[in-house]
Amino acid sequence: MTAGQQIHAWRPPVPGVAEVFHAHFTEHAYPMHVHDVWTLLLVDDGAVRYDLDRHPHGTPADTVTLLPPHVPHNGSPATAHGFRKRVLYLDLTQLGPELVGPAVDRPELADALLRRRVGRLHTALAAPGDELEAESRLALIRERLRAHLRPRLAAPGPVRDPGLAHRLRELLDARLRQGLTLDEAAALLHAHPAHLVRAFSGAFGIAPHQYLTTLRVGRARRLLLDGLPPGEVATAAGFYDQSHLNRHFRKVVGTTPGRYARTGAPGR
Repeated sequence: MTAGQQIHAWRPPVPGVAEVFHAHFTEHAYPMHVHDVWTLLLVDDGAVRYDLDRHPHGTPADTVTLLPPHVPHNGSPATAHGFRKRVLYLDLTQLGPELVGPAVDRPELADALLRRRVGRLHTALAAPGDELEAESRLALIRERLRAHLRPRLAAPGPVRDPGLAHRLRELLDARLRQGLTLDEAAALLHAHPAHLVRAFSGAFGIAPHQYLTTLRVGRARRLLLDGLPPGEVATAAGFYDQSHLNRHFRKVVGTTPGRYARTGAPGR
């Protein structure tokens, strides 16, 4: 690997995300090339200059860059110390071909909320077992991107659909251990994924993935106090592995599963 270059790439098990790519380049310049997917780019440090469809562009601070498929572009560092970036490559199911033209015209999106959502999606994609969270975040990102590219569409507001929200809650309760994907839930409940997330959050004040995680943590607490070791508890409570359990248990309860279990041991 070239000095000053760091890269990390993976393909998460989340529908719609073809690849995640994190990189730090100090000198590398991309030649003119195309992708067969959508490119959603955050530059965390430094800046990139690039040409898209023969027009010069840059990556101003705190923006999100969206490059459409099959449109030639290049890229090179715009600062002496290079740039650090995080990229999501989204397959063609996520945004329709009618949005390619608007994306060519305005690839830089100054939207602080969108940037935060994309950053949180990267975090969820790096954590095995958090696929429902990633799918939920992607659904809202996709919705916001479409609103940018088709500004005549009104920005979605709070959704009130308590019947749908309660049906989703019953489904999450029933699928505590095995879980489900957002697409599965949407198909079973005959609802659009983003509408499903908004309806649930509007009714209960918590996102579907947060609700499912807290239920799993509650089950883990009871199993730990029953004397099961954390490794067995992780599987029994629906977590991907013990590391997944540890991360969310500490976030919700404020301590590790092992320490929590020891507080319930006889004689303490």
